[in-house]
Amino acid sequence: MPSDRRLRPLWVQDRATAGAGSPAGSPEQHPVQLTLDEVGTPLHEVTFVVVDLETTGGTPVDCEITEIGAVKVRGGQVLGEFQTLIDIGGPVPPYIQVLTGITTSMLVGAPRLAEVLPSFLEFAGDAVLVAHNAAFDIGFLKAAAARTGHAWPGNRVVDTVRLARRAVLRDEAPNHKLSTLAALFHATVTPDHRALSDARATVDVLHALLGRLAPLGVTHLEDLATASDPVPSDVRRKRGLADDLPDGPGVYLFRGPGDEVLYVGTSTTSVRSRVRTYFTAAEKRRRMTEMVRVATRVDAVACATPLEARIRELRLIAEHAPRYNRRSRHPERMPWVRLTSEPFPRLSVVRDVRDEPGATYLGPFASTNAARLAVEALHEAYPVRQCTRRLPAEPAMGASACVLAEMGRCGAPCTGGQDVAAYAQVVEAVRAGMLADAAPVARVHASRIAELVAQERFEEAVTVRERLTAYLRGASRAQRFEPVARAAELVAARRDDLGGWELVLVRHGRLAGTARVDRRTDPVPTIETLRATGEHVGAPIAPAPAAHPEETDLVLAWLDQPGVRLVAVSGAWTCPVRGAQGFKDAAEAVAAMRSREPEVHRVDPTSGRAPSVDLTDAAQAAGHAAPGGPSVVAPAPRTA
Repeated sequence: MPSDRRLRPLWVQDRATAGAGSPAGSPEQHPVQLTLDEVGTPLHEVTFVVVDLETTGGTPVDCEITEIGAVKVRGGQVLGEFQTLIDIGGPVPPYIQVLTGITTSMLVGAPRLAEVLPSFLEFAGDAVLVAHNAAFDIGFLKAAAARTGHAWPGNRVVDTVRLARRAVLRDEAPNHKLSTLAALFHATVTPDHRALSDARATVDVLHALLGRLAPLGVTHLEDLATASDPVPSDVRRKRGLADDLPDGPGVYLFRGPGDEVLYVGTSTTSVRSRVRTYFTAAEKRRRMTEMVRVATRVDAVACATPLEARIRELRLIAEHAPRYNRRSRHPERMPWVRLTSEPFPRLSVVRDVRDEPGATYLGPFASTNAARLAVEALHEAYPVRQCTRRLPAEPAMGASACVLAEMGRCGAPCTGGQDVAAYAQVVEAVRAGMLADAAPVARVHASRIAELVAQERFEEAVTVRERLTAYLRGASRAQRFEPVARAAELVAARRDDLGGWELVLVRHGRLAGTARVDRRTDPVPTIETLRATGEHVGAPIAPAPAAHPEETDLVLAWLDQPGVRLVAVSGAWTCPVRGAQGFKDAAEAVAAMRSREPEVHRVDPTSGRAPSVDLTDAAQAAGHAAPGGPSVVAPAPRTA
């Protein structure tokens, strides 16, 4: 390799030098790897210290460093060199003398390791350390630092062996030894097992490898961390799609050849950094690799806050239904459990919430199966009828009762066993279990699970637990959605990490606006502007919010964070004291309900009323207030 090639390798050419002597617009004037925007630290601005050691053996535990050689380079030019022998205070093994030519007499009078290491660390500074088989050389240096009482500075490390495995094919070289690569790339120095010579040869090898990797998108320091990843070259070359994206929270959209949206994702910190991971081995999903191959560009929507980024992602997924997104694409398919409005109400699974007087809803659920499990849980706890036909107020002539009535699990309103008034008491108990008090349902299932476990019928116990889990999730969601869906406006604020404020405007469960102010700015004017310019949201039919259910989940999760302050809220902001939210999961519900054995496990089918059981111990164990306390709890709004 000519000396000027070593000092000015391909990967450090800029537009001016690359285009010298070439007509305007020619390929030579605009190398592919240099059309990328500057992201991170370009390699030609990085200072590398290429180091090589000679030692008395293969492990730093019982072997010593006999020589250190290092070359400092930046932009293809040598900035300095470091070389010294080290007195190890003993003989050099004969085979090491033969291999390196370093004899015991050569080390006599040389500085000791405790003197050499500080000088080397000062020479290296904060540069990127480079070595051929870096684990060996850096391992010895770290051990030497620990042995001499010096803190290891933690420099970034680049291994030319790993880069060679990525850039050099097997038909070019039989192995990746330094001598083999030096010969392949026509290095100006031939390695000879002396530290400085080997370091100089490694410099040439490094430059040649970076020249090969540049067309694959490895043009910045940050790329070297993943340069040896087994990423297909066509995927890595698309890394430039991320260069113009914002370095902050937001949403990104991968688009295909027809400008169709292939995939929507989000980042709460840096869109650019998140998108770049799709072109490295950090992305292990096959369908994402397939998507990247199809993509032709990436669009981004910058967001003021992480909450806005997450919610915009949901909305864009619902709007475009990208084929590579697997969740949140069809919010209209999320079912609800409805207690119908008729003379003898029943439970059914429906797709939407309607304005029906007397109808009560639970959900929404992630799937129809989950909704059906919740219905089974309510049927297990209350003797509400399970037939699906609409019953008249007066029973038909000749009507016969079903098996459930014979088992005492239904009051048989179809045959006149219960009139409308008696059945209404059952309905009110069911409605209470859906809206306010989850303890009766949890108690019945806890008792059943205990019986099945005692009989070692574990699979059946799991089924009961799944029913309870589905009910608790659906009831908790409905009870949390109810107040926020009815709130015409809610304003909240939260301190960010820099001392500023994240401001959020929510209307009927939908994010209507968000902003951020720094710690030197009064948030009140921004709040007033947010309220005046926020999205107008029509009132929904509660408990359904005026947004994607997952959007309302995100809003509520944000409101639940420590440090969030309610600035203003219209209407009541309450939740049931004995609601399903008090049970975080089925296991907790079972433990709470088993804290006191009930006298009766089921609602009395004749009266339709729940048994008179002291729930104090069970409620307190589940984190509830004792009976006799308030039915709702309302946190007082706090000003920002």
